[in-house]
Amino acid sequence: MSDDEFMMEDAADDEEYDFEFDDDDDDAMDDDGGDVENQYYKAKGLKEDDAEAALKAFRTIVDDEPEKGEWGFKSLKQMTKLNYLQLHRPDEAIKTYRELLAYTKSAVTRNYADKSINNILDYVGGEGKHAAISPKVPLDTLEAFYEATRVACEEAKNERLSTKSNLKLAKLWLDRKEYARLTPILQSLHAACAPGNTSASDDQTKGSLLLELYAIEIQMYSDLKESRKLKEIYNAAMKVKNAIPHPRIMGVIRECGGKMWMMEKAWDKASTDLFESFGKYDEAGSPQRIQVLKYLVLTHMLMGSEINPFDSQETKPYKNDPQIVAMTSLVSAYQARDVKQAEKILSANKATITSDPFIRFFIDDLLRSLRTQYIVDIIKPYTRLKLDFLADTLSISTSDVENLVVSLILDGRIKGKIDQANGIVVLDRFHAEADARYVALHNLAQELGTLSNRIVKDKLSRDARSWVSGMESFA
Repeated sequence: MSDDEFMMEDAADDEEYDFEFDDDDDDAMDDDGGDVENQYYKAKGLKEDDAEAALKAFRTIVDDEPEKGEWGFKSLKQMTKLNYLQLHRPDEAIKTYRELLAYTKSAVTRNYADKSINNILDYVGGEGKHAAISPKVPLDTLEAFYEATRVACEEAKNERLSTKSNLKLAKLWLDRKEYARLTPILQSLHAACAPGNTSASDDQTKGSLLLELYAIEIQMYSDLKESRKLKEIYNAAMKVKNAIPHPRIMGVIRECGGKMWMMEKAWDKASTDLFESFGKYDEAGSPQRIQVLKYLVLTHMLMGSEINPFDSQETKPYKNDPQIVAMTSLVSAYQARDVKQAEKILSANKATITSDPFIRFFIDDLLRSLRTQYIVDIIKPYTRLKLDFLADTLSISTSDVENLVVSLILDGRIKGKIDQANGIVVLDRFHAEADARYVALHNLAQELGTLSNRIVKDKLSRDARSWVSGMESFA
């Protein structure tokens, strides 16, 4: 963010604050109040060219104000941002931030105070649009900002701001993989969602907060590869009904669920979750939709689906996306059973495909699936086939080909055996056909035998009735 943007954001904050006070009596401001306002905007005008002079001017406003008021609050906010962002003095920033928190009880409205505090915490944590400009702050400084916020929220009984700041802190620790620090924050937030707790205004708010917590936890357990806890959180999240979460939250939960099912090779479930995740990320305008679409395409290939994942209305617009083109080509190679082309695509597109460790984990499975499909297709016209020929065609070793053929035989996908002495696959086509004919003839013979027995029984029954009738006539 440039200095101009920094100042524009501050101006926007002031405009919103002034809008909130439109009901105030403008005539109530005396000459001293007008002087303070002028001093404030003069100090703001110094920020870009002389930050030190701006700091002194803002300090004068705070010190000269007879009681805590709006201009002191605004000045302390500017001082905090100047110390932190432009002068890179985090220790001084935390001092002015603590001063500012003391003004939130009565000097400004709660809404404006909350917005200002959230804005400062975004700067400190480097969240969102501030990520590129915020310096990497030591963890103890971060904790000092959030601890000061926590104390102020408790004193002011501001449970809403407390929850928001704790959520920010939880996301910050998640991004930094500080899981030891993250766990107690999550426990505190879960307590706010507990039945009977009044920190959330209604069940829907609690449900939405709970899903945000689950989204954080599911990412943590996914990163830690704790599959049992991951599934536990996923199942709990799927049961939350009384919530209207942000689409990005459900995108995260569904993405982690889809990756979980992929690790378990439950391809149908993975496909469903990843498609839902893609849709939610797309709705939220999140760039993560592209990565999830890659996972979805990979799942379709691993499950052996003949359906092109780019045929759906939702995914079709991304078919020619620069990050997706390589995956589109890979799908085409897979459906054509072109192993060599698939290998070329993977080798030439490491940046967009195999740079992701999760995708890279499944590449061997993908190539194995493609090679086995190729073997099944190529052996159809043959009764015998040399393993060396398959190895040369697939550009792998003879022992690897032998392992693939053995797995196909054991799975019942091909009938035959391996002549290891001669390095040949012998397919049982004749015996299979003979077995089929034998079964058919056996079934026919059984049916004929059953029919013959019925005919004999019927004839004997008729003869017996005739004999009885003849004896009765003779008598």
